[in-house]
Amino acid sequence: MAEHTLALPCSEADIRKLRVGDHVTLQNTLFGIRDATQIHMFDKGRKTRFDLNGHAVIHTAPNVKKVEKSKQYPAGYAPVCIGTTTSARMERFTRPLMEQHGVRVIIGKGGLMDESLEALQELGGVYLAIIGGTAALETTWIDRIEDVDLDDLNPESLWKFSIKDFGPLLVAMDAHGESLYTSVSERAASRREAALAKMKGDS
Repeated sequence: MAEHTLALPCSEADIRKLRVGDHVTLQNTLFGIRDATQIHMFDKGRKTRFDLNGHAVIHTAPNVKKVEKSKQYPAGYAPVCIGTTTSARMERFTRPLMEQHGVRVIIGKGGLMDESLEALQELGGVYLAIIGGTAALETTWIDRIEDVDLDDLNPESLWKFSIKDFGPLLVAMDAHGESLYTSVSERAASRREAALAKMKGDS
């Protein structure tokens, strides 16, 4: 296990240095995205003015408060609670996010599936895991909401966050075809078979 600090945007070479089990702390910029955001981007053909190339996205629909625009609140929103949602239902958007927008890092809960793992390996991406129940902590890692696009979808807008020391986060799926979720499932299945065999032998 290694510790990394990743300044965003980053390169494919930066991502391929990361391995499952490593810890990563992110700096500079993070984009918030969720189901409706991606449905509009990829199914309905809507464009964003944001450049996501080399950046990280987090699966979120944040709880925010509308405020007057200022230096502290340039987008006119104050963060209240910015938590992370389950990633599995956004599985089909991993490849287009990477191919069409150059996204390198996806952050979420619960992991992604085989098609996403293939895309991460082929295109040079990584999935960073956040455990449930840490929204209050995550919010402290966000300096401010810098900008927002597709805001008619609020709260599933496309959010641009300014971040500092966001993490450490766990590398759960890497650019080398390794997945923490697969290895855990395999170990669990092996232990289950061993337990069943022992129970059968004891009977």
